[in-house]
Amino acid sequence: MVLRTFIFNVLFYLVTAGALIVCSPVVLFLKPPQIMSIVRWWANTVMALHRAVLGIRHEIRGREHIPTTGAIVAAKHQSTWETMALIPLVPDPVFILKRELMWLPLFGWWASRARMIPVDRGKGSQALADMTERAREAVRGDRQIMIFPEGTRREAGAEPRYKIGVAYLYRDLKVPIVPVALNSGVFWPRRTPSHVKGTIVMEFLPPIAPGLEPKDALVKLQSEVEAASDRLLLEAADGGAALRPEAAARVTRLRQSAAA
Repeated sequence: MVLRTFIFNVLFYLVTAGALIVCSPVVLFLKPPQIMSIVRWWANTVMALHRAVLGIRHEIRGREHIPTTGAIVAAKHQSTWETMALIPLVPDPVFILKRELMWLPLFGWWASRARMIPVDRGKGSQALADMTERAREAVRGDRQIMIFPEGTRREAGAEPRYKIGVAYLYRDLKVPIVPVALNSGVFWPRRTPSHVKGTIVMEFLPPIAPGLEPKDALVKLQSEVEAASDRLLLEAADGGAALRPEAAARVTRLRQSAAA
């Protein structure tokens, strides 16, 4: 798996750098949907390489819940994998991302031209207001707001740390939230180049309709995503996937709870 990981990483960076360099001269003349079609090609290519080179399978469940109009898609975030895997699945995604990513050469330009939504966390309530206004404009155009409610990648099996921002977006935009559970952190762990053979599962859950109080919506979102992600973590463990310590400890607790 070490050799396969090395080959995949080389191909990943070659494809990414090639797409950025070759296509950047024309980005200035393209509209967001055209830019996203290039990004979708890139994401599909990387996902195909991930399957072919590493032998890791991808399974998408709950496709019937993928929104086709303005909505919030709130995904568990364990790995780099879902940042790419979500792009071809959702019709017209708009990612909410850290402002610092906009400073990356070429990538930041692409993200700006595709009308992604950067967030300056240092601005507090003003950052939330700016994010909401740009998100409102996006859902009016039937785009889907992509957000990772924990704000950053969390180890598979780690205790959740959901932030209130997604609940305020839900309140102000008055659109459904589509929860997304996954187990990608088992097979492409954060902060390491290593990969583990098996099947990554991403599951789109039934939408949470608008109208709840923000805190109630956040509780419901966290409860549903975490329960489904725990189920997928157990599936990975039962399938023989090698687990890192935090994920293994979580599986042990879940099994003990089920047996009690």
